[in-house]
Amino acid sequence: MSNKFEALKLHMENNSDSGSGEDEINNIVMDLGPVDYPPGEHRLQHAYCLWFSQRPSISARNAHVQGTLGYSQALRLVGQVGTVEQWWALYSHIKRLHDLPQYADLHLFKKGIQPMWEDPANQKGGKWVIRVKKGQANRAWENLCMAMLGEQFMAGNEICGVVVSVRFQEDLLSIWNRNASDQMTTHRIRDALKRLLNLSVTTTMEYKTHNDSLKSWKTVPNSLKS
Repeated sequence: MSNKFEALKLHMENNSDSGSGEDEINNIVMDLGPVDYPPGEHRLQHAYCLWFSQRPSISARNAHVQGTLGYSQALRLVGQVGTVEQWWALYSHIKRLHDLPQYADLHLFKKGIQPMWEDPANQKGGKWVIRVKKGQANRAWENLCMAMLGEQFMAGNEICGVVVSVRFQEDLLSIWNRNASDQMTTHRIRDALKRLLNLSVTTTMEYKTHNDSLKSWKTVPNSLKS
């Protein structure tokens, strides 16, 4: 099993103390190679990769880095799983959400799909975003991951991955799909989210296309980008 448990812990603890970022660029790993499938373990329908990212603090020290390094340089590939047992081994080694720093994100995506708008699998897609009160995201994130791993959305190959974003006043959960124009499928995913996460009628949900997100991002000053 190719999992970098300690890499995730170390990066989450020390990311805000990084220097110019030049050394990290040279050490970026985007693929961990073939997934292992030990005999006797319960194989998932798809293999998945777990990624970590954190938006740097805005300061004179790293403002230049934020403006020149792309989002891909902020991503860290932590591990990959192909079986139920591998998933629980990886999940048990990562920090809980309340222990993560502000503006940290965990991304669980199908192997071969990077959690970026520009990835070919994501270019025409979008995401459902759910706002969750502080203290309620841990269980919801676990349930969201398990629902995707267990193919509970009944959306065929539409699901690309799921993300949890730690923010100051609330946390965000999102699920990415391939085709934003397929309204029947996006509505099916929405309904499944409500059911699987037992969301209340007051829960805030919105759908964003990646194309719209990318357009909005391009208008943000470089000094404010991650």
